Parts: sequence; C-alpha cells; structure tokens
Amino acid sequence: MYAAACSGITTAATESKAEPKNKGRKIDLFGHRGAPALRPEHTLASYAKAIADGADYIEPDLVITKDGVLVARHEAFLSETTDVAQRPEFANKKITKTIDGETRTDWYAEDFTLAELKTLRAVERLPKIRPQNTQYDGMFQILTWDEIIDFAAATAATTGKVIGLIPELKHSTYFAGLGLPLEDRFLKSIDAHEYTRRCPLEIQSFEIANLKYLRSLIGRRPNTRLMQLVYMGDARPADVVAAGGTLTFERMCSAQGLRDIAVYADVVAPPHRAVIPVQANGKLAKATSLVADAHAAGLLVHTYTFRPENCFLAADFRNADGPNARNEAGSIAEIKTYLAEGIDGFFSDDSAVARKAISG
Repeated sequence: MYAAACSGITTAATESKAEPKNKGRKIDLFGHRGAPALRPEHTLASYAKAIADGADYIEPDLVITKDGVLVARHEAFLSETTDVAQRPEFANKKITKTIDGETRTDWYAEDFTLAELKTLRAVERLPKIRPQNTQYDGMFQILTWDEIIDFAAATAATTGKVIGLIPELKHSTYFAGLGLPLEDRFLKSIDAHEYTRRCPLEIQSFEIANLKYLRSLIGRRPNTRLMQLVYMGDARPADVVAAGGTLTFERMCSAQGLRDIAVYADVVAPPHRAVIPVQANGKLAKATSLVADAHAAGLLVHTYTFRPENCFLAADFRNADGPNARNEAGSIAEIKTYLAEGIDGFFSDDSAVARKAISG
C-alpha cells in the first residue's frame, strides 16, 4: 500500500549524514504473507522461504470459513490467490458482496467449508510482476491458522531459531455480523498450542474494538504485542464506520491519536510512506514526525510493506530495467533510508533483501 502521509503529521527534514535513529536497537523483520516476491503468498513455500531468508516473524492474514475455521488469505475473496475460477463445481458460489465499503463479485472464504477450501490450490497473485512465481501454481493448499502454528513450531524445533507469528485479524466487524466472530476462536487457538503460549506473537488489526477486546482478556503478556494498523487520510476503521463514529486514520496518526492508541496497543503500523512520503515526481519528500510522535507515546513503529520491484520503489531508487524488474540494490537503499528514521521493524515481501538492508 502506497498512500500519501497522514496530513495530521508534521514534516521534518531528513539529515542524510545523521546517525540512524535506530542505531543499537534490534529491528524486527516480518515476512509479509511469507516471501511473496519469491513464492505465492500464504503458502508453506512462502513461509518457509521467508524463514530461510532471515525473517523474525511470518505473517498469516486470517479470515474464516463457513464452518468457523481460521484460514490464511489476505482477503476474504479467493479469485486472485486460488484456482477457484477454474472450478466449475463452485460456480454457484460466485456472489457480489460489500465488505468494509468495497463491493466485489467473487468467491468468498466464508461461503466455503474448510473441506471445500482444501480442494482449491494457491496461485500467484501478481503474475505480470512476478511471472517466475507461477511455476508454483497449483502446488499448495490453503492453510489453516492451526497448521501455520504447527509449521512454525516444527521449524523452530528443527532449526533452533524461534519463529515469531504476526497474524492479522481481517474484517472483524464484517465477520461478526455473519455470526462468525474471529476473536474468541483466535484466543482459544493460541491458548491451545504450546508454541503460541511462548513464541513472539504480534496481533494486528485495522479495527480498534477487537484490539481493545483482546487487551481486556489477555492483558499484557510478555510474549504478545498488539498492533494497530493504520491507513492514511480521512478513511475510518470499519468498526468506527459501523458504530457511526467519526474517528479517522488521520486523527489516529496525530500525536494525541497515537497516545490514545498506546492505551490498548503496543505498536502502530503505518504504510512506510507515512514515515517518509513521496512527492508528485515519485521521489522521497521530507520525513514526517510520525516515528518521533509514536515513540513519545510509548509505541513501537512497524511499517508496511517493502517490495523489491522497481514499480514499488520511490523514484530515487529505481533503475532502468523496467517497472516489473527486481531491483535489489534499490530496495536495500530505500529500506536503509527508512531505517535511518528510527522505525522499529517492517514488513517485506523479500526477507533476504530486507535482511541485507538491516545488516548492512
């Protein structure tokens, strides 16, 4: 996601020769949906690649099936990341829905039982940008949250490296309205697994009420952080919209808004362009005060999402190889620029590239 910075954040010049503001602190690296720059997202291959390439955490986005099982898909709709459109037996499940203000005709996870979803196979979401990933189309099932926990636990036991989990609860208000609330199922699952009772766990949401609910039930566990995701501008969290509230993400990004977030969450997660915006010419502008304001409120700052292709980079870092070309050197330079502003962690589609930026 690459949006303009919150207009409520002030800007301050970035001193290119200044000491990095995160010097001496550990930077958390989150494998965004695994390693989707190299393998189809939310598959075992994607998660395994992220871990092998140096991710501290892997990220499952969680939606729910008709029979109440948490599964990993970035959105509830299925056409972009599975072969459902080629399955005539599910043609009658295609339907038009509006979720969090967005209307789309598609197939939706909540209309499938887990057994039905398990017959589908994952495909590459961005085949024009990442055509090399299409060689893995059809190889992998949709994963349940429980399977991902077991995979992380097995990998940790095999490698000796503790693998963190950073699940996002998607569309909580929408699913609750269907009689399929996520939160209690999620809490039951993390209490049922020995691994999630002790591994690093960071729980994300763009909504507010679900994070407050989780905080009220789990308190402040040593291994668990709550992350408030934010968009930009005058959009509102889905639960705020449903309740008729007026709170916008812009206000949440203000100094007072960040202090309010710190009451129930440990981390704020903005798009990285909220930390250093891009200008109309595509080049980086001056840094905003977001990181400093968040730190002053007692929050960590974990940004999303760095991707290694030219089309996702600020113009300062692109090369002449074309918009869809991988540009590792440019991506590393861009990440380092943001690290110098003091972010505490970030999501990346390519953990190997990100690890080079952190290490060097």
